[in-house]
Amino acid sequence: MKEFRDKVAVVTGGASGIGAALVRALLSEGAKVVIGDVEEGALKKALEGFDGEVSGVVTDVSDPASVEALAEQTYSAHGACHLLFNNAGVAAPSANIWETTPNDFRWVHGVNVHGVMHGIQSFVPRMIKGGAEGHIINTSSHDGGISPLPYQSVYASSKAAVSILTECLAAQLESEGTNLGASLFYPSGGMLDTGIWTTDRNRPKEFERERPGIPSPTVEQFKEASEKAGWTLQFQDLDELARFTLDGVREKRFVIAMNLAETEVTLSDRAKRIGAGNLPIDPQGIPQI
Repeated sequence: MKEFRDKVAVVTGGASGIGAALVRALLSEGAKVVIGDVEEGALKKALEGFDGEVSGVVTDVSDPASVEALAEQTYSAHGACHLLFNNAGVAAPSANIWETTPNDFRWVHGVNVHGVMHGIQSFVPRMIKGGAEGHIINTSSHDGGISPLPYQSVYASSKAAVSILTECLAAQLESEGTNLGASLFYPSGGMLDTGIWTTDRNRPKEFERERPGIPSPTVEQFKEASEKAGWTLQFQDLDELARFTLDGVREKRFVIAMNLAETEVTLSDRAKRIGAGNLPIDPQGIPQI
């Protein structure tokens, strides 16, 4: 898919952060965008700030009925979906695995893994039936698909699942002879100032932690702590990242990520450690973030 003008795109988690940047990039190229987001207030505010043909549907991606409603409203309004961005994601506080709680996993995996699955199950059959060229882009993370941060085991394991799920999806779409493709999107290029730092704001009461944990730092707190430690942080511009992502779709790249040469080095080192029967993660000096 080289041109996005008049194409219909659905972006989950599109009211803020990377999702909102993707929406802006799509609208700037003339696409029609439907945003699915769980935050009604943020969605309403975001819609007021976008320029172009854009609408929104309050959507809880962890609920298959909610995602099905998003698909129904998209097809009712536009008759098609050409680009599906399964982008919504949340995270749990940093902790040892034995200090996490069942609800940490239920909530994070419910959104990050089941949310992608629900998007695929509701939209892909409709996209295949429509017969038009289309693409599914699933947002994963280096912290999962490439080099997991041990203290983010809940989030990292969810994003590792998204990576494998997307690999299987892409292979199936091709082997079945569909007119669809799939890409794995690794947000990259530097630190990302997004709502993932404060996802507890959307954590449902039924998934509250069964016992208190260490609160996750805000991005401002992380910046301050990093400066005190003498670290120089590089933050990636989200709009640039979104434009890069659309270029990746145009070029039919399966892996869409900046600085892939560095990723290759990281994976090569992990492969060597695995080949030697060793733990892929170097446990020395692991940051607790």
